[in-house]
Parts: sequence; C-alpha cells; structure tokens
Amino acid sequence: MKKLFAALLVLALAFTGCAMAETLSVIATPSPHAEIVRLIEEDLAAAGYELELIEVTDYVTENPAVAGGDVMINFFQHIPYLDGYNASVSEDEQLAAVIPTHFEPMGIYPGTKTSLDEIAEGDAIAVPNDPTNMTRAFLLLADAGLISVPEGTTLESTVTPDDITGDLNPNGLEFYEANAELIPGLRGDVAFAVINGNNAALAGLNPNTDAAYAETAESLAGQSYVNVFAVKPENAEADFVKALESCVYTQKVYDLIVERGFVPTFTVEAAE
Repeated sequence: MKKLFAALLVLALAFTGCAMAETLSVIATPSPHAEIVRLIEEDLAAAGYELELIEVTDYVTENPAVAGGDVMINFFQHIPYLDGYNASVSEDEQLAAVIPTHFEPMGIYPGTKTSLDEIAEGDAIAVPNDPTNMTRAFLLLADAGLISVPEGTTLESTVTPDDITGDLNPNGLEFYEANAELIPGLRGDVAFAVINGNNAALAGLNPNTDAAYAETAESLAGQSYVNVFAVKPENAEADFVKALESCVYTQKVYDLIVERGFVPTFTVEAAE
C-alpha cells in the first residue's frame, strides 16, 4: 500500500508540475537567434516554461506576430531596426526592446573577387535593400575606402545608390539591391557582397575569418546595432522576460555568440 501511495504521489507531483508549466512562445530567425533560444530550452523548462519556438527566415513577420498577440516575444533584430518599425506603425502596434544580447558585425564578403585591392571600375556590390541596413552597408563601404557618403550621414540617415554618385563613387561601382537574406546566394554574381551577421552565419561565414572587411565592436555600428528581444511594452517587466533573461545571460550562450563570430553585449560576470 505504501509503495502504491508513493507511486501515486510521484504521478500527482509530475502532473502538477506539467500543469504549472507556462508556454513561452518565441519567433526567431535561425542563426544565432533560434540557436540561442534552443540552447536554453532545458533551462527554461527548469524555470517553469515550455518553449514553443517558431523559426522564420524573413524580417517582416516577427514584429507583427508579437504586436498581434500571436507570439509572446521575438528575437531577430537590432535596436535601430526596431526603432524603424516602431516609427512606421501605430502606437498600439509598437514593441519594446528587452534583453540586449550581442552585436553582429556586418561584413564585406568576397564574391568573384577576394581582396578589396582588386576593385575595378564598374564592379558590382550587393547591398541589403531595407533602409536601415542599406545605410549601414554604405557606411561600411565608405569606412573600407571604396566610396564616400554624403556629408553628415549617420546611422539614422537614409542613403540609397542614387546618393552615391560622382566623386562619392570614384570607381563607378554598381550596387545590386536585394533582400538581406538572399545576398549570400548572390556572391557568385557580384564582386563583393555586404552581408548582415546572421545571414552570414546561415551561409557558414564568419566575419572574423571570411570577410574582406567588417565592422568592429568599437565602431559606431558596434555601439548601436545591439540585437535584442522584443515584446509588447506592457510585458517588458513580465516574469517570462525575467526568466528568459536569466537563461540567456549564461556562459554557454556567451560562448555560442563568440563561436559564431559575434560580440556578446553582456558580461559573463553579470551572467553568473
């Protein structure tokens, strides 16, 4: 009888534990965002949350999914991208940044040419076609000495190929605009390709070893383009956000970020 009672008690406790677990729904792009979330799944379970991870490869569905209440939190964007989204929607659709995690250097990756010294008149360079990343790409190309940008250009400016003409484009470079996630596949058609960090990782590229030129953590971009999770503003201090943060700020997540060639924006000491 005692053994039967003990067995029933174990089952009851197990059932209670399952019943108490809350679902934490996250929508994320594959690398390193979904990788990070997947890495901490067991830690979330120990904190009482059952992970529901939705992995997507675009940049357009994640924010509306959270704003519409279909998903609790997303993980795919840096702060300027989120600011741009918030400026384009009504107040009740806006989101709040939480849990800053890392910086992903944008890089100029070899296409049909390997060294920037090989640049020639009329060479084509692929750049992201969304305004935030396009301006960032042109600033990177200017930093690498390939072009100049209009005086006063900042990360908040909007710069397009039409602005890079005359003396600003001494090599007469052609700029091929494409969705950021498609650019890695275009390297065989252009001299160089400017690729976001997460898309580079998906293509097996590391900014530290494969890029002809890349942003640094000390650059203006490195200080500005910090990747974050995003939630509805009323959830910014929610328990699930606090639990997620404690699971993210750990040594294993730190190590994964570094392994991918990115720069953590939290310290291991803070994580511990």
